[in-house]
Amino acid sequence: MGIIEIKGLAKSFETRSKRKTTKVDAVVGVDLDVAEGEIFGFLGPNGAGKTTTLRMLATLIVPDAGDATIAGADLRTQQARVREAIGYISQGGATYDDATAREELVLQARMHGISKAEAQRRAVTALAAFDLTEYADRQCKTYSGGQRRRVDIAMGIIHEPKIVFLDEPTSGLDPQSRAHMWDEVRRLRSEGMTVFLTTHYLEEADQLCDRVAIIDGGTIVAEGTPDALKREISGDIVTVGVGEDFAEKASEVLTGQDYLSAVEIRDGGRLRLAVEAGETAVPLVMRTLEDAGIATATIEVHRPTLDDVFLTKTGRSLRES
Repeated sequence: MGIIEIKGLAKSFETRSKRKTTKVDAVVGVDLDVAEGEIFGFLGPNGAGKTTTLRMLATLIVPDAGDATIAGADLRTQQARVREAIGYISQGGATYDDATAREELVLQARMHGISKAEAQRRAVTALAAFDLTEYADRQCKTYSGGQRRRVDIAMGIIHEPKIVFLDEPTSGLDPQSRAHMWDEVRRLRSEGMTVFLTTHYLEEADQLCDRVAIIDGGTIVAEGTPDALKREISGDIVTVGVGEDFAEKASEVLTGQDYLSAVEIRDGGRLRLAVEAGETAVPLVMRTLEDAGIATATIEVHRPTLDDVFLTKTGRSLRES
């Protein structure tokens, strides 16, 4: 039995214009099972339904259909128990400009019914754990994006929850701050917490998560470990650079060749080609393009990535969604 079990979760919204009201299905029948103590990634483009799902699991919005059990508590009938078991960190953050990290942490702990003395003790512990002690009594508006995000997460776990929901925890951070945040997430898991995070960063899902569910259009299109998902795609990926002026012509020439299973035009005059074996396909690709009078500027072979998984499942690239 998973610490998070989701069956048929669904949510729609109505958008109104001057002429009509339109129903938009944000989440369509999501089924998930998250094991205790794992880092579970919810990967998908913006607007795929990731945040809506997270907000339902955090009891912030009511599902239209489906059920879920979180840490043994029913999402619909035991919301107070669910809230006791979880920490929720939204994408937008929750810190106030004029408050200090220490003040924010103590206040958050007190809101969970923790005594003043214990709240102060936990704040000291959290500040040290998230490498914030040096800045503890400075106003949050003086912090960097990475420092402020660490305060957000410290606030979300000050009551020591079993499960932490992180909505796009590294969105907008520079690469160094993102790597630091990954270390913090791994530390939470090492301390016994289950981490459920949403992300649209392929590298984040690949390197950080034990398992991943890929969502698109409100529907789960793939689920498994990053390695297992990539192994589902046989063969290699060949990327060919021909320049923007020749990309369309090159795509027409290559489409239908029996040694290619897929051809896609990428930005910058590049083509993505799905092949059975890169070492045999490369000379054939180069010969085909040469015969058509198209020069090859670059050509690379690599194993499938999570972006290739998304492309196979949805017909388009996650990077370009």
